Amino acid sequence: MDTRVLIAGAGPTGLTLAIELARRDVAVRIIDKAAEYFVGSRGDGMQPRTLEVFEDLGVLDAVLAAGMAPVPMKIHLGGEVVGERMMFDPVEPTPSRPYPTGWFLGQSQTEGILRDRLAEFGVRVELATALTGFEQDADGVTATLSTGETVRAAYLVGADGGRSFVRKALGIAFEGSTDESIRMLLGDVRADGLDRNFGHWFATPDEPMNGMMFSPLPGTPHFQFGASLGDGETDVETALPAVQARLDVLSGGTVKLSDLAWSTVWRPNVRLAARFRDGRVFLAGDAAHVHPPTGGQGLNTGVQDGYNLGWKLADGAPELLDSYEIERRTVAARVLGVTTELLQKYVDGDEDAHRRGEDTQQLDITYRGGPLSPPGTGALQPGDRAPDAPLVDANGKRVRMFELFRGPHATELFFGEGETAGHRILPAGSVATGTDLVDEGGHAYAAYEASGGRRVLVRPDGYVWSLSGS
Repeated sequence: MDTRVLIAGAGPTGLTLAIELARRDVAVRIIDKAAEYFVGSRGDGMQPRTLEVFEDLGVLDAVLAAGMAPVPMKIHLGGEVVGERMMFDPVEPTPSRPYPTGWFLGQSQTEGILRDRLAEFGVRVELATALTGFEQDADGVTATLSTGETVRAAYLVGADGGRSFVRKALGIAFEGSTDESIRMLLGDVRADGLDRNFGHWFATPDEPMNGMMFSPLPGTPHFQFGASLGDGETDVETALPAVQARLDVLSGGTVKLSDLAWSTVWRPNVRLAARFRDGRVFLAGDAAHVHPPTGGQGLNTGVQDGYNLGWKLADGAPELLDSYEIERRTVAARVLGVTTELLQKYVDGDEDAHRRGEDTQQLDITYRGGPLSPPGTGALQPGDRAPDAPLVDANGKRVRMFELFRGPHATELFFGEGETAGHRILPAGSVATGTDLVDEGGHAYAAYEASGGRRVLVRPDGYVWSLSGS
């Protein structure tokens, strides 16, 4: 079997999964029915946990260089700037949370960075190649492609979006609703005269929460825009003249739009697949769950689907493969709740609708109670995200905990004196020898509650597998 895993869909989810497999020397192919790569912003917000995943995958530097930090939003009412708002409270990095706030980069640019990383492992996306059918048996999956080729693989992953061919072919219910009463006009456009160091909200003084938002897209001349549509607005035009006319009503005609890259009328499609797995076939990303854009969770949740599934497919152990659906479907259901609640704030005209808190950062995602997480006590338990911390090696070189985790392996940490096959971490004030590491600032011992010594096993995806001692 030349291909171990066939991935249908080359968005952020499929690309993350492909990198995870390729860096483990797993034979993977990734196909996409599109004839050319998508160009546009769509999912442009990356949450702190996704930045940590991208560090492990080796793409964080490129993402940070190409993107931008959250910017203040200027509030324009009746053509006048009346104030500014921040979507996020400024948060300083801490030893355990190196990336405390999100980052902005258009989805097509993020995909380009992921494709470049995947190519470093000798794997490239096969465009204009659709999955047209598949059958599975006890030993693998036989897939037919639009090119006429037949592919035999051990596993198939449908990362092929909300209209997933794979999910439909399996007959898996996509439970939820499409709310026709809520619609938004979305797209990317040039906006001459708008300060790119800010986002912009345009509205009228009598309806300050019913307006049009523009967010600068780093690395492009465009802004992403969004406008809620009223109940009486049917057959909405999405072409440039209609978008310009809508803005003119709110801005007094002070902003000239051009070069509309894409636009669409979006309806809340809030759905969760009844199952994420059928035998040797798995669903991930939008094929398994679709979210409102509020809260910037869709791309991020999909990336973490791929990150969770990759090491499990590479290993192939039945208990690991069984754990994927339980862990990730639970997370997806929670995230759907967060994004739906935020959407309702916009609908209700809540003044805090633009605010984002810790519930969107995905740092608090936990697999506690799952099949890979034995019961625990304390603030840090099996299934929780393993915290970062600064350490010092025997030569005085600074080493972060995340550097120990980086790569396709599980990581064993041993706090205190004693024999270990993993990394031995000594308390502040100790003298390190050999491969010892010293917790000079005491942050690692505090984060891992290891004052009395402790052994910690960290999963390849950076979550605590087991804890003992202390």
